[in-house]
Amino acid sequence: MNLPLGYRYSAAYAGIRQMERDDVALIVSGVPASGAAVFTQNRVQAAPVKLCRQHLRVSRGQVGAILVNAGNANCATSTGDRVALAACRAVSKHLRLPVAQVLVASTGVIGVELDFNLIEKALPRLAAGLAEDRFGEVARAIMTTDCVPKEAFGEVKLRRGVVRFAGMTKGSGMIHPRMATTLGFVLTDANVPAVKLRPILKRAVERSYNRISVDGDTSTNDTVVLLANGCSGVRADPGEFGAFEEGVTTVMETLARQIARDGEGARKLITIDISGAPNDDAAGQIARAIANSPLVKTAIAGSDPNWGRILSAAGNAGVPFEPAKVDIVMQGTTVCRSGLAAPFSESDLKSRLDQPECSVELTIRGKRNGRARFWTCDLTEDYIRINASYRT
Repeated sequence: MNLPLGYRYSAAYAGIRQMERDDVALIVSGVPASGAAVFTQNRVQAAPVKLCRQHLRVSRGQVGAILVNAGNANCATSTGDRVALAACRAVSKHLRLPVAQVLVASTGVIGVELDFNLIEKALPRLAAGLAEDRFGEVARAIMTTDCVPKEAFGEVKLRRGVVRFAGMTKGSGMIHPRMATTLGFVLTDANVPAVKLRPILKRAVERSYNRISVDGDTSTNDTVVLLANGCSGVRADPGEFGAFEEGVTTVMETLARQIARDGEGARKLITIDISGAPNDDAAGQIARAIANSPLVKTAIAGSDPNWGRILSAAGNAGVPFEPAKVDIVMQGTTVCRSGLAAPFSESDLKSRLDQPECSVELTIRGKRNGRARFWTCDLTEDYIRINASYRT
């Protein structure tokens, strides 16, 4: 793990969670970083989401710190806007930053008032605890129903030197692609202006966070932030932005797969590949329909090679195609050819579907080249158990 230069991290327990576990965290750049973010498309948006949009506009994409809390979404409450702004002001005072250079993100239960006093009391400990080697502690502090922390790292060699990437994310339920999914923070020490980061992040999100689904629900708090502080001293040349973008995207794809693998109650990661669709968007639409089908997800949970559910889900995607030209492959075994059952050993395939990673490939034969890859997870009885008692 080779972390980007110029960032410090801290985590602490403020008392927001019912159990004593770190629930507030800080990510701080030694110098103001260029920043870009994407947010939920849910019409109900948490106070931190609205404030972050405003701060990024006012600061023109300059970010000095990100404050995150877990255990409370700060959404659909009477004090949400005031608490979010007060938190940013408190961080700006401790770190001597302009208020607009502070972003805030929250995750947890919706509709419960967030007590700012808890955050205010924890901030001195958070600020005093800032260190370069506490990245992992922040990744753990932002977890809610996650079973494991989610981290990814990478490097890209540019003409002037090496730039480093580090990403962390959280998410296990309420996962469905709508511009962003869950909370995610990707940091790099490359020198890249904010105006360049925005389109790079948008495309990277489309290839990663927008290609996962756990349960078809989109949170009110979804936020993904990309920061570039230039502390490596390496500035990307115009011709190197493609390599830089690939570095960002690789980290974000790794994080996205970890979210799907850790879906609430999940036992299997499912990779869905579509080819032969009218275009890439159409392929993504088909993949998304399959990924969100409870019938497909429960069949794979039970290691049942029920390919008819996959074909049916594809047909419900709203994309025109000829069923008689569809081939379906599960775990490397052809189960459907030309829209009809293909001969295969059910017992053998059932055994292979018991594996922790499963693949589904759907090909529409013809001259179209639309392709998409999507990640989801199986749907088990544990998903119901977790969400039936989430608030209690």
